[in-house]
Amino acid sequence: MARSNRKITIPVSIGYGLTDIMGGGAFTVIGAWLLFFYTTFVGLSPVEAASIVAIARIVDAIVSLFMGSFTDHFYKNALGKRFGRRRFFLLIGAPLMLVYILLWVTGMSFWFYLAVYLAFEVIAAMVLIPWETLPSEMTKDFNSRTKLSTCRMFLSACGTFLATFIPGLLIGYFGDGDPNAYFINGVVFAVLFMLCVFISWKVTWERELTPEMLEELERRRQPSTLVEKVAMVGRLFKEYASTLKVRAFRKHLAIYLFSFTAKDVYNTVFVFFCVYCLNVSSSLAGTLLSMSIVGLPVTLLAGVAIIKYGPSRLYVFAYTLMMLCLAGLFMVYQFPMDSKVTVLVVLAALYQVGRCVLEFTPWNVFPFIPDIDEMITRQRREGLFAAVMTFSRKTTVAIATFVVGLMLQEGGFVKGSQVQPEQAVNTIATLLFAGTAGLLIIALWQAVTFKLNKRTHKIFVDEVDRLKAHGAKKDVDAETRAIVEDLTGYSYDTLWCEEANNKARPAASATSLS
Repeated sequence: MARSNRKITIPVSIGYGLTDIMGGGAFTVIGAWLLFFYTTFVGLSPVEAASIVAIARIVDAIVSLFMGSFTDHFYKNALGKRFGRRRFFLLIGAPLMLVYILLWVTGMSFWFYLAVYLAFEVIAAMVLIPWETLPSEMTKDFNSRTKLSTCRMFLSACGTFLATFIPGLLIGYFGDGDPNAYFINGVVFAVLFMLCVFISWKVTWERELTPEMLEELERRRQPSTLVEKVAMVGRLFKEYASTLKVRAFRKHLAIYLFSFTAKDVYNTVFVFFCVYCLNVSSSLAGTLLSMSIVGLPVTLLAGVAIIKYGPSRLYVFAYTLMMLCLAGLFMVYQFPMDSKVTVLVVLAALYQVGRCVLEFTPWNVFPFIPDIDEMITRQRREGLFAAVMTFSRKTTVAIATFVVGLMLQEGGFVKGSQVQPEQAVNTIATLLFAGTAGLLIIALWQAVTFKLNKRTHKIFVDEVDRLKAHGAKKDVDAETRAIVEDLTGYSYDTLWCEEANNKARPAASATSLS
């Protein structure tokens, strides 16, 4: 049976999605605990700790840009032919997951922690970027891709739960002041990540090479001179910039970046907020974060809801619920109460419902973005879009983490101290409430006009298939024309052109952001 005709079963979807236990789990632990671990047990200042994350992720973001295009063209060499241009990186990345353990040792220098964290970020990008393209490789069907993405996000929710539950359990067992809890946590997760990535490599597949790819394989010539190599890099950056010409991708990227950065700010500050603002233990903070277990059933419900209601309504639901929970936390902070712990547990659970939908929706939308791009470029560029998303995400989280560290230090935070001055406490609270809510409001503004859903996607793909079958552009109906122009941001008449010099031009209704 041809690989393109293989069925997307539940076991296959689960096997594919296991890698997001690493994608969701590793960076949830890092986001929630790394700055706290480095400032409390390692002796780094808030700015030093935040700089490790920021520097590593900016360097990694640059590497990620090249990784997407690299995997798009990896079929041209012997390893790509034998193991696949995407899946090869899962195979070699699996054993390298053990580097994660070294993040959680004590007694080392700033440069050691920076080098280890940088190495892990690069390894994770080497795995995640090609892995994120696999739904587009394995099937074109909306429901099948949704099945893959739903299993992925369910397992990501499992990873997020484990990443909050296990550290809280270990901290409770060893005590708030014992760094061994963090090291053992690192060992457990490193082994788990290695197994998950290997299983994903084993059960997935890639689409057959198209005649165009084979033709390029025959005629390729690698750049030999410095001028040719510089020109090649220039063309690569031009290709990355071209992804932003797709209107649906611009909106998708804005929603993704602002909402995920809001979540990052919340995760980074939450343990500090619990310990220093609410005066509860770090193990209770871990327990509150472990309410992410509600994400398991919520992910399954979201898989049904995104088909029925579309991503725009899910975004509105998620962001509104999260902001209501922030308002509830503010009330607990301002007005002490006897039932504080119970209220915190309820608010934490509701927040995790919103967070789960926030994380679920963008990655269910992403596999359909290259379909929109195909109408403009007549190419399949999944790797480019995955790389741009990863680059943008890692750049923004690097900036956000550094800003949090800088504000903590400027706000008077004292490293290693169990009691913080009032100025530092107020800074932590401001970061949690104003930082998170402000970013969510911007994401909500973009989400309310996002038009990509199951219905519009089917109409769009049917039109692409019609044009591939040499259908006449003049036969397009009014609704299809409007949908194509809304999602691409280009005038329909200038799309799907045979001549290289007849370039698509923006539709009159398109705007620079939305």
